[in-house]
Amino acid sequence: MKRGKLDSLMSPSRLRLLQILMALLFFYMLFMSFEIPLVLRTGFGSGSTDGLYGFIGDGLPKPLESEEDMFGKDFPTRSTDDSLSPPYRTKERRVRVFKKVSGLVFNETVLDGNVGKNEFSELQKAMKHAWMVGRKLWDELKSGTIEQHAAAKPANRSEECPPSITLSGSDFQARNRVLVLPCGLTLWSHITVVGTPRWAHAEYDPKIAVLKEGDESVMVSQFMMELQGLKTVDGEDPPRILHFNPRLKGDWSGKPVIEQNTCYRMQWGSALRCEGWKSRADEETVDGQVKCEKWIRDDDNHSEESKALWWLNRLIGRTKKVTIDWPYPFAEGRLFVLTVSAGLEGYHINVDGRHVTSFPYRTGFVLDDATGLFVNGDVDVHSVFAASLPTSHPSFSPQMHLEMSTRWKAPNLPNGQVGLFIGILSAGNHFAERMAVRKSWMQHDLIKSSDVVARFFVALNGRKEVNFELKKEADYFGDIVIVPYIDNYDLVVLKTIAICEYGVRTVAAKYVMKCDDDTFVRVDAVLKEAHKVHGDRSLYIGNVNYHHKPFRHGKWAVTYEEWPEEDYPPYANGPGYIISLDIAEFIISEFEKQKLRLFKMEDVSMGMWVEQFNSSRPVNYLHSLKFCQFGCIDDYYTAHYQSPRQMICMWTKLQQSGKPQCCNMR
Repeated sequence: MKRGKLDSLMSPSRLRLLQILMALLFFYMLFMSFEIPLVLRTGFGSGSTDGLYGFIGDGLPKPLESEEDMFGKDFPTRSTDDSLSPPYRTKERRVRVFKKVSGLVFNETVLDGNVGKNEFSELQKAMKHAWMVGRKLWDELKSGTIEQHAAAKPANRSEECPPSITLSGSDFQARNRVLVLPCGLTLWSHITVVGTPRWAHAEYDPKIAVLKEGDESVMVSQFMMELQGLKTVDGEDPPRILHFNPRLKGDWSGKPVIEQNTCYRMQWGSALRCEGWKSRADEETVDGQVKCEKWIRDDDNHSEESKALWWLNRLIGRTKKVTIDWPYPFAEGRLFVLTVSAGLEGYHINVDGRHVTSFPYRTGFVLDDATGLFVNGDVDVHSVFAASLPTSHPSFSPQMHLEMSTRWKAPNLPNGQVGLFIGILSAGNHFAERMAVRKSWMQHDLIKSSDVVARFFVALNGRKEVNFELKKEADYFGDIVIVPYIDNYDLVVLKTIAICEYGVRTVAAKYVMKCDDDTFVRVDAVLKEAHKVHGDRSLYIGNVNYHHKPFRHGKWAVTYEEWPEEDYPPYANGPGYIISLDIAEFIISEFEKQKLRLFKMEDVSMGMWVEQFNSSRPVNYLHSLKFCQFGCIDDYYTAHYQSPRQMICMWTKLQQSGKPQCCNMR
């Protein structure tokens, strides 16, 4: 009876089912015996480049290379097999080691990639030269040669800071019309220029002197006086701390005018034009002085109504005899004595003993930044005299800017994936700009908690002592990645590629952002903007330009050899934009395979690369004016051309009110 019961339990159908289950269990165990080593290799062997793309080289994980070993060493490039088609996703890596030197590969094979095709050969030559010089500088920096040189220099240094400087007209002309101010200016320093405006001449520029047949030539007499700072980056003009431009024959208004402005990082601010009307009573003053004195009078009370009537009469051709009680301060062939003095709130211009204009400090320059006076144009300078100058040398030394406190050190890189990596383009001697960023938006909770990571990307400077101080700064703060080539304005694109490489291989961020060291970033706002796009979709976010055409003439001219197309691809303005990780991976892969097309304008280059990526995988373009290209607007995401003072001010306002507000520093 019991046996019959057992036989019924072990019927053929049930026995067959049991055999199938045992077979499945056997295959599962066999599968796991192969899968576990594979997981270990891909998870912990990512120190190798191949592991970055999910492919296995050796069975055991490779030891991490030092930054010295990584410099100048060729990274393995990704296979060109079709299996590596987009989206180029990486697996999360556990190793997080901060690298002070970019892992971007600079070798002759990569740099010569497009030369044979006669495409951008000049840019390639500049890259090769910058790389060779940079490598030599870096080798000296590592060997300690520069350190010994920098340590010995102060003892032998005997630079003078005279309290006054006098130059005759011939000496001034021999020095290319530049008066060097070795220690800058200080409060109530003043510079006097004695000169004579030349007689008006026909306009030289044919584009400006376009006349109808029979018209007389446009006559011009103007000059400019500028307080200039040190050139910050090769390829950039020096900053104009004060640009004073009298136009004796006027401009579009047809009447004499004086224009004043500043130029920071080759971008002009809003001009202050003095056209003969006295500043309004309700307008702010500068140290109690009006911005513009008047030099015309038409027997009216100069109310707004009389001004409007005056312009209306000019429009309809009705003339009125003007009685002048105080003439325009400059006249052709007449000697003048001009004095510019530095006050508490701005610069003051006096001509022949009478106040003419005042110009408020605008972009956050300190007085000792004004290291030279330059005069040019239709004027003969007879003498220049500077007095009440500072007698102590401020030096470029970062000690005047850097605050060596652990409070400002960068947090360690996290083990997990980072939501956003921000690469900040900076120049070697921008100590003040980097310190202002550290003390402002890099103090955001998202960065302090390492949910967002930010690093400065700096190339080497032509001055060895700057590189020495830069390396000390990098060692202390832990937030600088050195891209080992000599800095050049046309090669900023290399720093952008280095940002992508770091964001992919060191940080493994979901999104990569590029900005400048004079850009204020609302970290939470830009991350929220990126999250508007579904996580698996490629994105390109910023202030996007569509159908922009290259300039073929002028200072920013681009030749047809450099850019043969008539339009640029859609591109986001350089001060701040975001790309997804797959686009960054694509850029690095194409660069190392010598297929990445390079252009001297880095923001246009990025637009070109994204367009190329978009041909194989759709990209979401998100445009927003809140990624400000020029200056700042309320409720900004990023604000550009912000001085160190403005950075701190904007951060203070953001902390106190919780609202993004601008600090125009007028």
